[in-house]
Amino acid sequence: MSHLTSFHVNTPLLESLDLSKRAGTRVYMKMENAQPSGSYKIRGIGHLCQKMAGPGSRGVVCASGGNAGMATAYAARKLQIPATIIVPTSTPKLVIEKLRSQEASVRVVGKEFDEANAEALRVAHSEGLTFVPPFDHPLLWEGHASIIHEIKDSLTCKPGAVVVAVGGGGLLCGVMEGLKQVGWDGVPIICMETEGAASLNAAIRAGRLVTLPEIRSEAKTLGAKTVCSQAFECTKQGHVISEVVTDLEALQALEQFLDEERVLVELSCGAALAAVYSGVIQRLRAEGRLPPLLDPIVMVVCGGSGISMSWLKELSDKLRG
Repeated sequence: MSHLTSFHVNTPLLESLDLSKRAGTRVYMKMENAQPSGSYKIRGIGHLCQKMAGPGSRGVVCASGGNAGMATAYAARKLQIPATIIVPTSTPKLVIEKLRSQEASVRVVGKEFDEANAEALRVAHSEGLTFVPPFDHPLLWEGHASIIHEIKDSLTCKPGAVVVAVGGGGLLCGVMEGLKQVGWDGVPIICMETEGAASLNAAIRAGRLVTLPEIRSEAKTLGAKTVCSQAFECTKQGHVISEVVTDLEALQALEQFLDEERVLVELSCGAALAAVYSGVIQRLRAEGRLPPLLDPIVMVVCGGSGISMSWLKELSDKLRG
């Protein structure tokens, strides 16, 4: 792990009685929503920015529908260098306002992440800026691995499973790396995606990387049309279980989480929470894919900046018709 002063904080690991009752085993929540940028992304991106964009840097550029951009803007502000964030047109106004409040320059380019990313690469080259990838870089995974080190410091036993949401796959790669580093190889990682943004699930089914024709999910921060190749490699190296829920199931999960835990998270985080709220873990145990006597489950509550009560109402109206 890096000896640089980190930009992320050591987040609480909280036991949830409500989630534990539903799952039939103890459930702990790793509260990454408490990070200064609003999500776990600051772990990897803060680490990468410190290593690659020192004070002499002309600035950083990142393509993001929200959380990677927020983390990049936050890290750049701490490093006192300029940040340019390229967002697709699907990005909520709320996120753009938050990025600007972090003193970032925001440009809106393309319908989806892939187009924004192509523009970010062009800008990095033409303006001499440091390119910050949102999920596909070893330094990001190294930074995200710190989540597992913190969990190991707090838990008295090896977890029965770790639950993560998957977009581009950076969190999955970091969690896998962290599990290896602390000697927890073989702990199942339950990867949750939403229908219409499930590029990891599609790759597993096809036995190779797959590019989705379009993103049809409202969980825009999960909207990478192709998962990173290292995430696909993780599915061969470790015990990875891929599950897909609907946008409505993710929405219901985030609403129940708000009611029970008093915490508001993004729809993409709702996908991870749906592992318990939609009965996925309960079904995996019934199918024998997880043991009936299961050690504590750790859910990475990845958080997210693109949510507010008004945006939640819009989502609800849209998904419930």
